[in-house]
Amino acid sequence: MLHAGDIAPDFDLPVLVGGVKKQFRLSEQRGKQRLVLAFYPLNWEPVSSQQLVTYQVEREKFVARQAEVVGISVDHIMNATAWEREIGPFDFLLCSDFWPHGEVSRKYGVLRETDPFAGASERAIFVIDKAGRIVFCKNYPMNQIPDLEETLEALRRS
Repeated sequence: MLHAGDIAPDFDLPVLVGGVKKQFRLSEQRGKQRLVLAFYPLNWEPVSSQQLVTYQVEREKFVARQAEVVGISVDHIMNATAWEREIGPFDFLLCSDFWPHGEVSRKYGVLRETDPFAGASERAIFVIDKAGRIVFCKNYPMNQIPDLEETLEALRRS
């Protein structure tokens, strides 16, 4: 897994923006805003649903810190579209790390190689500053929603 102080590896993934499929390139965000990369194992998984709904409910706290949440899962973008329709809508970004499968999760050191959930990503948070540097990162247990206050504090400090 990457560490605080590392430059966040660039990536280009399909993304849902307000339910519309587009492309998201991390390097295009440098200098614009801080990002919270929220890797989660799978769409339709109950803890992932709770996690992303919490980000939507608490969205103003991220906006107040000039930050955008970017959810990242290994599921296909069409799967994410159906899932968001069921539990959303979301005002933040949902990226699909489907093809090549888990490439971005692997770059960040959070692709699960063994069961349970082999081939999915870990539940992990990376806070990226405007310069593209990781200022906070942490893996969480699969059955635990990442601590929102911990993430917000990392944003406050960056």
